[in-house]
Amino acid sequence: MLNQWSRLYALLARMEALLRGENDVFEALPARQALTRLVAVIGGFGALYGAVMGSFGGVAGDRILQICYSAIKVPILLLGVFALGLPSFYVFNTLMGVREDFGRAVRALMASQAGLAILLASLAPLTMGWNVTSLNYPLTILFNGAMFALATGGGQILLRRHYRDLIERDPRHLILLRIWGLQYGFVGIQLGWNLRPFIGIVGHPVSFFRADTWGNAYVFLFQMVHDMFFKK
Repeated sequence: MLNQWSRLYALLARMEALLRGENDVFEALPARQALTRLVAVIGGFGALYGAVMGSFGGVAGDRILQICYSAIKVPILLLGVFALGLPSFYVFNTLMGVREDFGRAVRALMASQAGLAILLASLAPLTMGWNVTSLNYPLTILFNGAMFALATGGGQILLRRHYRDLIERDPRHLILLRIWGLQYGFVGIQLGWNLRPFIGIVGHPVSFFRADTWGNAYVFLFQMVHDMFFKK
């Protein structure tokens, strides 16, 4: 029992250090083991928020299936945005002449993603409270969008902290950090669109993907703005 509490305390201490932006939180571990643990953090905390997100409309009947789907999708979203953006980021690092720092950059990016997942999980009680008190589907989408925006903002702050040593070492990393932020937002919006639904409309059949899952999020947004302001 004491050993289990010691492990829990060590885990919480590492999570706290991760949120403070301490770069040595996983430095004592081999690179592969450190990345594996960061992936586990993203998967675990992301799944926690996803499950709460999918609990909109109750936890009975086929809504349980929606909870499971959402618990799977949020980690896929967080890890997918990272994986899809990494190849082009490697090219940018090479073009900027700092390829030798790419391993440290990857750790910083993964640490910020893990921090983002922890921030999302910390917002889960608010989302649960919203789900208990509201059955308005459009407002629930906006609420969860706000939670993701809040966590993503915190994740960017964490990324700046974890990138601090790299930027001090070479100011070119600051430019690369901005490039990552732009492509992260671009890829994240589209991937989140493709992974819908995260919440699901109560009373409709539960499905892992929507029929129009391969649509373009930016075309939809453009069409929505056009119809809102220009369509008579």
